[in-house]
Amino acid sequence: MSQKLAVDGGSKVRSTPFPSRGLIGPEERAAALAMFDQAIATGNAFGYGGPAEQQYEKDFAAYLGGGFADAVNSGSNAVYCALGALQIDALSEVIVPPITDPGGIMPVALLGLVPVVADADPRTYNTSAEQIAPLITERTRAIVVAHIAGDALDMDPILALAKKHNLYVVEDCAQAHGTTYKGRMAGTLGDIAAFSTMFGKHHCTGGQGGVVFTRNETLHWQGKRFADRGKPFNLTNAGGNVVAGLNCNLNDLSAVIGSAQVAKLPRIIGNRVRIGNAIRDGLAANAAVTVGWQVPESQSCYWFLRMAFHPEAVRVDKATFCQALAAEGIPATVAYRAIPAEYPWFRERRVFGASGFPWTCSDYKGPREPQAHIANALRVVETHFNIAMHESYGDQEIADIIEAVRKVSEAYAR
Repeated sequence: MSQKLAVDGGSKVRSTPFPSRGLIGPEERAAALAMFDQAIATGNAFGYGGPAEQQYEKDFAAYLGGGFADAVNSGSNAVYCALGALQIDALSEVIVPPITDPGGIMPVALLGLVPVVADADPRTYNTSAEQIAPLITERTRAIVVAHIAGDALDMDPILALAKKHNLYVVEDCAQAHGTTYKGRMAGTLGDIAAFSTMFGKHHCTGGQGGVVFTRNETLHWQGKRFADRGKPFNLTNAGGNVVAGLNCNLNDLSAVIGSAQVAKLPRIIGNRVRIGNAIRDGLAANAAVTVGWQVPESQSCYWFLRMAFHPEAVRVDKATFCQALAAEGIPATVAYRAIPAEYPWFRERRVFGASGFPWTCSDYKGPREPQAHIANALRVVETHFNIAMHESYGDQEIADIIEAVRKVSEAYAR
């Protein structure tokens, strides 16, 4: 006989709050204070692009197994600068993901490029080569993919597609620090990658921040110039700034926090993998709710738990199920409706005033209305929900999540 649900007056599975994350610790404090002490002792304010930022970039690149990193001031600007590094002609088309933060798509339009939204694989929040392929035209120059929730895309077919059509691949790894695909790290698979280091991500550089990463040295320098108003980094006799760009720099104070954080990343990712996989395995045989499908030979870094809801197994809808789960003390969110194509800025082409640019430019030969293919994305949002998690969860938190999901599933079973 099933237990009485908390939502119906029964006892909660978990009556105590989940532990706080504790991302910032004495290591970050010591690094920041040392930066202040140096500034006070020398009389010189800390700035950006100095030894501290250079060290953070080396530390981050080393974590990814080698390459080139440029620290910037947000994840959105990391996408912006990664695209800027490609030096794509205006009015080119860029295929973008269906489910992502708006900052993962807006940079495309702000660069005078036309975003074309690919649909999701119906099993995940991510897109796939199957969804991307029909959208490639003679105007396409790049593909942006996002590893949402820390779940890897099936990258090899996407990379093969890009090679066939001579397209760049930009990886948005804002939620995927430490994700692996066939033994390779997310961010090292495409031509260039963007990471977010805001306070909620796997590691941070303070309140906001980001990193542009590539193993292509030419793209690195092009991106670095673009991220700092076209300064002629690594060029001689340039005669001044060589390309138009904005000041997207990080700063040395944020960078010392970042270096302290990168040192913790193996532990952070290791704990998240252990927790996420334990919950996944613990619910593998559950009829109503399981951890969402993941690409074979990949390892999620679990920015959150993406839960697949199987309505045929229960007598209630997803919202009712999540309400009951929340009543048991589990941090469940009923929908992750992060679909930029639904937002007014995209639908109404609000990028450069009321002009409708880039879609309405007479030199653009594609559709005048924004193109978005999101039927699968809408369905997958309706058939999934999220459970918050972080690396400071322990065995009790794992057990409570599994028990609560099983309890609600059994109570509502058909």
